Amino acid sequence: MSRWEELTGGTSGQDYAARFTALAGSGKDVHGEARLCAALVPAGARVLDAGCGTGRVMIRLAELGYDCVGVDRDASMLAVAQQEGPGLPWFHADLVGFDPGPLGIAAAFDLVVAAGNVFPLLAPGTEATVVERLASALRPGGLIVAGFGLDEAHLPVPPSITLPEYDHWCAAAGLGLVDRFATWDADPYDGGGYAVSVHRR
Repeated sequence: MSRWEELTGGTSGQDYAARFTALAGSGKDVHGEARLCAALVPAGARVLDAGCGTGRVMIRLAELGYDCVGVDRDASMLAVAQQEGPGLPWFHADLVGFDPGPLGIAAAFDLVVAAGNVFPLLAPGTEATVVERLASALRPGGLIVAGFGLDEAHLPVPPSITLPEYDHWCAAAGLGLVDRFATWDADPYDGGGYAVSVHRR
């Protein structure tokens, strides 16, 4: 069982979506992830939203002209995504065993995005496997961008991943670090409790 399922019971889709709707209604910018992705690859690029949740990031990227695919194992989150982004390709699948072929998805993505603490919320011990799976879905030269918390202030679960560990998994999967930021607005990383890492295949 993933840490996410332990935390939510797999029934949190509507509540999660409502939280971001409220943030947007209060004037908060909720599209930082999509904006950074758009700065990394040109419109029309193929993007895999790994752990897409309710689809907030992918729907925005699709609006900006990206060719997107969303994958998540939480059916309650995907139900919201399908409602909010009808006609977009959403897939119910576990990232641990993610294989584009059997799902009818063409591989060779230009960018994989993993937002929303995807890696710290995986099942313990599966993180390296997920990095490998996502790396294999990239075209040569493709990018993976992942943002996640590193301390209790930035996570809904106890911290479980360090940046050196994540970089090690990426290196083992044939990925090299390109850049690291403190936020999805590309603020310089200063060793704080949240990091957005960009790696290239």
